[in-house]
Amino acid sequence: MKIVLISTYELGHQPFGLASPAAWLRQAGHEVFLVDLSVNPLPAFEVRAASLVAFHLPMHTATRLAGEALARVKQLNPRAHLCAFGLYAPLNEGYLRGLGVETLLGGEFEPGLRALAGRLEAGEAAPARETPLISLDRLRFQVPDRRGLPGLARYPALRVNGSRRRVGYTEATRGCKHRCRHCPVVPVYDGAFRVVQREVVLADIRQQVAAGAEHITFGDPDFFNAPAHAERLVRALHEEFPALTYDVTVKIEHLKRHAPLLPVLAGTGCLFVTSAVETLDDAVLARLRKGHTRADFIEVAQRFREVPLALSPTFIPFTPWTSREDYLDLLRTIAGLDLVDHVAPIQLALRLLAPAGSRLLELEDFRRWATEFDPAGLVWRWRHPDPSLDELASQVLRLVAREQKPGRGRREIFARIWDLAGAGALPPDFHRTAQAAVPFLEEPWFCCAEPTGEQVARV
Repeated sequence: MKIVLISTYELGHQPFGLASPAAWLRQAGHEVFLVDLSVNPLPAFEVRAASLVAFHLPMHTATRLAGEALARVKQLNPRAHLCAFGLYAPLNEGYLRGLGVETLLGGEFEPGLRALAGRLEAGEAAPARETPLISLDRLRFQVPDRRGLPGLARYPALRVNGSRRRVGYTEATRGCKHRCRHCPVVPVYDGAFRVVQREVVLADIRQQVAAGAEHITFGDPDFFNAPAHAERLVRALHEEFPALTYDVTVKIEHLKRHAPLLPVLAGTGCLFVTSAVETLDDAVLARLRKGHTRADFIEVAQRFREVPLALSPTFIPFTPWTSREDYLDLLRTIAGLDLVDHVAPIQLALRLLAPAGSRLLELEDFRRWATEFDPAGLVWRWRHPDPSLDELASQVLRLVAREQKPGRGRREIFARIWDLAGAGALPPDFHRTAQAAVPFLEEPWFCCAEPTGEQVARV
């Protein structure tokens, strides 16, 4: 049977979310065509010939972009069975079914997708009723099959010391053991996580290195959910590919708890660690159930300088609880810790995202401000009790969208944000660090904050 798997957007990476199910489907004998709409247009011929068209929806932006593509697929092939899979599929069930999606698969979706294809091939008109919307089964994973995806050179690269390196992407775990209230992983996995077998991860990296990858991004929600697994993996990776570099994402809580592993990361080729700090306000951190405090973040940032290892903090600076002084404090702390070059400017412009199913709605005060669900935007719209904070957020976002361009460094944009926010005089040693010394990905986006307008997927 012919199957088309479609990705609309996966944070600028070659889509792991297509390569993984492709391996399961091809092993079952299906003909699978992979489409990354962030790189290539929708292939009309392939869509018309498909019996099953399935969209991977790992994040909010990808889900919004899928709406237009679904309409086009239905126009090209009204007989095809439509499926959506990934984190945001079960969270947006009503919306997606309204667009014609018949099967939704969340969590560990590969077996469900393969079973669906088998039933359709056998002539069943509809999926079996016992198909779970969310499956957390423990899987024996297969090596992702990347045949047919655009080459790595078509995707954003890593910049380090003035050079560009091709970036591959893989995952060593799925889900997360924590329950941060604003995280889209939580409504699906609810504190569970699954380990991808080490030999599968290494085999996936091996094929990407053969395809030209010089750096690997590990896309786990938290690389230290399974610290022993992570340590064994990076030691084996470095032994086989000593020149290969990589980056990971780890909670501040875990960076503090597993501090002895930081030198292991630095010694095995890790260039930087992304960590979702979100805010420096302890009361807001408690509301979000982040598991760390302002003091923890500062301690971790200082420890990273001793390793040495680059810390890449991400933020959600605009929440219903943010005051203007909170925002100024964030800017001043980033500058005081000499982290300006470590923070992508878009991270200083983001608003708290409340998608369908968000556990932020457990908070009584958030429900007061989130007065309506926007079915087109797929979010609960909220307004700050101080309208000037909403205006500041819009002004900062417009500034970032306007100023982020080739040749303009992060410090220059930060200084403009500093002036816009009225933070006063810049510290006297503000220009002491050269940006080229701090590695960063050309696609500086993160998935747990709300974009204002369509442009932020690429700023």
